Amino acid sequence: MTLPRFYPIFESADWIARMLPLGVKLVQLRIKDRPETETRAEIIRARDLCGAAGAILVVNDYWQIAIEEGCDWLHLGQEDLDSANLAAIRAAGLRIGVSTHDEAELGRALALAPDYVALGPVWPTILKQMKWHQQGTAKLTEWKARIGDIPLIAIGGLTTARAPETFAAGADVVSAVTDITLNADPEARVRDWLRVTG
Repeated sequence: MTLPRFYPIFESADWIARMLPLGVKLVQLRIKDRPETETRAEIIRARDLCGAAGAILVVNDYWQIAIEEGCDWLHLGQEDLDSANLAAIRAAGLRIGVSTHDEAELGRALALAPDYVALGPVWPTILKQMKWHQQGTAKLTEWKARIGDIPLIAIGGLTTARAPETFAAGADVVSAVTDITLNADPEARVRDWLRVTG
């Protein structure tokens, strides 16, 4: 399948509400360390916002809530795979994206027949401490050759200036987090992203 080429990740439905009017059509809601009632309310709101805007919402991690609230997409990290009920997720019809960082993780992801594979960090990232410092664009080319028609998402240290190189290396979609949320003018930065990925 073909996904929109720009994939921002936000920690709240408020962020999603700000960015959808600009033309974002694929977005991830990644909530960490909040009570389940708040998390569920955020997911419901984001689901409804994206539904009204004709955008794809990807829920990070919370597979039970995603199933219960009728969401369509789920993103699972490698740690999430340890505890997620993949049979229940597939039975509910959710599409799944999986994070990968090395050969073993890619093999594990491909065994699930995922709907996309994410590779990162392509460049160093300040988002979280990771044992993988920098994958580099050559690994995007290698991963794309391995996964074929499955969409490949590049994440980690991405900027609008790096987007063309990332696509040239084989990525189908580019993802950004702090490049937007820490920018002095997040809306202007999202417009820049949409321009370079359009």
